Amino acid sequence: MLTKTDENYSLKKTDKATMEQWYTLMTIGRMVDLRAPNYLKQAIGWSYHAPFAGHDAIQLAIGQVFTLNEDHLFPYYRDMLTAMSAGCTAEEIILNGISKATDLASGGRHMSNHFAKPEWNIHNVSSCTGNHTLHAVGVARAMKRYGHKGVAISSQGESSVSEGYCYEAINGASREKLPVIFVFQDNGYGISVPKDVQCANEFVADNFTGLKNLRIIHCDGKDVFDSMNAMTAARRHALENSEPVIVHARCVRMGAHSNSDKHELYRDEKEISDAVAQDPYAAFRKLLLKEKIFTEKELIAIDEDAKKTVIEAHTACMKAPNPDPASIHDFVLPPAHECEIFPEGTHSHDGEEVKFIDALNGTLKEEFRHNPDTFIWGQDMANKEKGGIFNVSKGMQQEFGEERVFNAPIAEDYIMGTANGFSRFDKKIRVVVEGAEFADYFWPAMEQFVETTHDYWRSNGAFSPNILVRLASGGYIGGGIYHSQNLEGALATLPGVRIVCPSFADDAAGLIRTAMRSEGMTLFLEPKALYNAKQAMTPIPENFEVPFGKARIRREGSDITILTYGNTTHHCLEAAEALEKDGVSVEVVDLRSISPLDEDTIMKSVGKTNRCLVVHEDKVFGGFGGELVALITEKCFEDLDAPVRRVGSEFTPVGFNRILERAVLPNSDKVITALKDLAAY
Repeated sequence: MLTKTDENYSLKKTDKATMEQWYTLMTIGRMVDLRAPNYLKQAIGWSYHAPFAGHDAIQLAIGQVFTLNEDHLFPYYRDMLTAMSAGCTAEEIILNGISKATDLASGGRHMSNHFAKPEWNIHNVSSCTGNHTLHAVGVARAMKRYGHKGVAISSQGESSVSEGYCYEAINGASREKLPVIFVFQDNGYGISVPKDVQCANEFVADNFTGLKNLRIIHCDGKDVFDSMNAMTAARRHALENSEPVIVHARCVRMGAHSNSDKHELYRDEKEISDAVAQDPYAAFRKLLLKEKIFTEKELIAIDEDAKKTVIEAHTACMKAPNPDPASIHDFVLPPAHECEIFPEGTHSHDGEEVKFIDALNGTLKEEFRHNPDTFIWGQDMANKEKGGIFNVSKGMQQEFGEERVFNAPIAEDYIMGTANGFSRFDKKIRVVVEGAEFADYFWPAMEQFVETTHDYWRSNGAFSPNILVRLASGGYIGGGIYHSQNLEGALATLPGVRIVCPSFADDAAGLIRTAMRSEGMTLFLEPKALYNAKQAMTPIPENFEVPFGKARIRREGSDITILTYGNTTHHCLEAAEALEKDGVSVEVVDLRSISPLDEDTIMKSVGKTNRCLVVHEDKVFGGFGGELVALITEKCFEDLDAPVRRVGSEFTPVGFNRILERAVLPNSDKVITALKDLAAY
């Protein structure tokens, strides 16, 4: 729906004190904007600066409409004046620019020009342009769920709307009718690329005119009053109707994209001079004088006060401490839940054996009863009597309701990105997502997954995404490509996420409970071939927990150590029994936790047996086993009586025909052959 706005702000309707506040903010902002490149020239910092000049009016309006203690703001890298108008001081902006330890946004960990004030819900966003649209939608969903009066505001350039996750965000917000404002600051360029390369329409907001439950407002982003009216109308509509709004602001880029861009290479002198001639700050100053709102003397006095503010801010920032190199390991992951009753994640409980899938389903329900601020969503996982493609979430929506258990669109980035945003609303919230029906389909969510892994570190500990990502992993089901893949080898390279892969029902229950009670993100890989497998069934003690980074010795041995996890644990146990008949004693270590890794148990076992075989379902080449071999070579080399060997999948995709699948994946026979070779070395 394309609409005009009511006129709440004009020269006649706006009091002088308000206009003085606006002019002061615009003056201080412009002074800092112009000063920023000098810090780089003096080798002080601010090595990335994207000037906002030409966007002044819309950025002023975004910040003025932002309401403290009600709204959440996601500014992008050009939003310096937005951040200042919303409440960031000149000193806080400069601290961010020169990457000081006291920078509120990240303590110098994140790129300059990424402004934030976490305690005010002005969020630290990524350099991956436009991805915070999904976080804004997630926060807006939480606002709606918790009956909170407020809106989420996401700001970005017009060219970043080309990203697929922006479309997922706006489509999802319109479907769910969420109170979120998407501001497009249109200056005509995506760095050096003209916007007609990005979009067939002149204005990218027009791409969304067919969406239901969405209001679109166009405004002149160079005009203070038009921008204020647009943003005021947007916030009012979002609040009153619980619907998303797009504000498309026509701006102008007076300078280069950033201090690393030479716009003279793609803009001629006339275009640049025409852009400078449309300067919103100069136009507003001229208007105030022309209409006799202020005298020249009054404005000069404001200018002098602004200059003093900026100089004082600069002086204070020069005295601020630099980040401590020793702090780089701080805030990679928040502390995990303490497993006090089961500190080793083991038990001797006797009782009825439980299926792997029932262990997951039962523990999920127990944890939802334990914490009413727990939510789960994903693809095809909660519709009438169906509880997911494998029925892991069966019965959850019936018990906990559609507000807490619900389906998501087939849009993996949307599933992951809104989980990030939702968890920002309150630290007590825990989000569980089925990231995709099969782990293989999770790759489209990778941008948001990577984003979420470094949020805690990047924000200097200000924000922890408390999310459990569940994925049905692995083969042995005749699924072929896109239904048989293992992701841990690739994803273990990312700091900031715990990765676990249980082999038995008790560990499945214990690890999912620990993950759901911990802060931070956990990737929970569920070997789907074990869901109903008899060999994975075990008794499970009440409230069983398994700590992260604790391996479990599933079989004691003295001659060879096998390191394994997931589906192949059972192949290894079968192979170990076969070798026992030949007089070879094999110890089977079930890692359970891939990141963090239980190095102590690994080294102790290898030190005892002096031989090691690494077995996993993923491909040998590039698989996680390579990291295990490197660890043993580095820390246990003198204990070894033979080279460390590996068994895993062939370096091919997994075939659909069962004959091809068997040829690709590891099995008990392949493990037995490797054990015999290793024993004979």
